[in-house]
Amino acid sequence: MTDKEKETVRALLRAHGTTFAEEAGIRLKDTPQPLYRLLVLAMLLSARIRASVAVETARALADAGMKDPRRMSSATWQQRVDALGEGGYRRYDERTSTQLGKGAELLLEQYGGDVRRMRKEADGDVGRLKEVLQEIPGVGPTGADIFLREVQGIWPEVHPYFDAKTLQGAERLGLPADPGRLAGLVKRGEAPALAAGLVRAALDKEVADDVRAAA
Repeated sequence: MTDKEKETVRALLRAHGTTFAEEAGIRLKDTPQPLYRLLVLAMLLSARIRASVAVETARALADAGMKDPRRMSSATWQQRVDALGEGGYRRYDERTSTQLGKGAELLLEQYGGDVRRMRKEADGDVGRLKEVLQEIPGVGPTGADIFLREVQGIWPEVHPYFDAKTLQGAERLGLPADPGRLAGLVKRGEAPALAAGLVRAALDKEVADDVRAAA
């Protein structure tokens, strides 16, 4: 690790190192409810919509009581639409309401409503876990990447998880575009925050410019 890389990473974490789960009010730990809320957030973030809207929508769904698959499934389609609209997720609200309902039902039927059983199904194989996550309607490769970036802090077998979008951000900041080397720049528990910051740098050139100037 060079001094410049260290300074860049510290500047990135200070200004843009809040995870998306934290932004959505999710206190992530290895229990069913926060993991389900993260899965919903990952689905919302993967659509072509501003991240801030997806985060607010995840909060709105939780505020409406839809914090676990059983409550999501038992909510009416219109109740889900209303919560999505409350968060500003209007462009995709009808389709997403249907996907949320079907995803909750699938999770209940196949995994007892517990995302940890998806992890167990993968048996330590991160590639397989990415496939299993995509069984949920609305969670494609991008959504699975988002989930895995954030969950790597509590599921050790996922670490280090820096996908193509994070590597794009690393290149923009002059950091190594290699997952192993990026992981070496921070403590293990900081990997999700680093990944979130790198994504923001990839999505917004001004973020990258500000970080480089601060470093």
